[in-house]
Amino acid sequence: MQKTSHDIVIFLFATAIIFIFLIVLVLTLLYLYNKRQKNHTENIITIKQDFEKTILNSQLEIQEQTFQHISREIHDNINLSLTLAKLQLNTFDWQDREKSSLKLEMSINLLSNSIADLSDISRSMNADLIAEQGLLKALEEEVIRIQEAELFQLDYTIQGSPVFMDSNKELIIFRIIQEAFNNIIKHARAKRVQLQLNYLPETLEVEIRDNGRGFDLLHCSNGKQAGLKNMETRAKILNGDMKISSQPGKGTALQFTIPIITV
Repeated sequence: MQKTSHDIVIFLFATAIIFIFLIVLVLTLLYLYNKRQKNHTENIITIKQDFEKTILNSQLEIQEQTFQHISREIHDNINLSLTLAKLQLNTFDWQDREKSSLKLEMSINLLSNSIADLSDISRSMNADLIAEQGLLKALEEEVIRIQEAELFQLDYTIQGSPVFMDSNKELIIFRIIQEAFNNIIKHARAKRVQLQLNYLPETLEVEIRDNGRGFDLLHCSNGKQAGLKNMETRAKILNGDMKISSQPGKGTALQFTIPIITV
């Protein structure tokens, strides 16, 4: 009888130890799980904050470039036209009707061109254009604007089935292409430029080629480096990538691969 009681005590003691061990194990697992969840949440918050900072920096960068572009366009084109119109009107001679008529007509044309240039700048810088018309329509108008300037032959093609994406995403793509055109106008001295959009099932491929003078990727100018860096940064914001191919005298090719649906 005494042995049986002793066995029962040992059994209860062992059971209690096992039970306590299981409780400690469960509590430990819960603690580790909660700690892991907390770390995971903190990592997500950190990634989100970093992404928001990147977006903000990109928006500020785009805004600054927009102001610079507007300033440059006004200085180079509109300011010149208005100055010439002012000179024509300041030398206006009512006594010479024929010459005055020509000067008046020239002044009107210069003012009309300035108004048209301001309208073009307004359209190209307006983010609402993307939201209202979409990327393809905005690009079509941008291509027409460049073609009318007769700076180079510009071919624009679309392959695949176009997909309408988020307006902010399409705006960044539009700014990438604008930056590429801006670099070509400033640096390439190209006679022909090709813009192709290829819509694949999961990605959009944007390819911009020119037959200009090209450059050495390792020794390009600071201005060109800044433009390429801006395009690469914007592509990364969209989880995309940029590839550059260029050689002196053999033109330049830019290819952007951008996921249509960002995971």
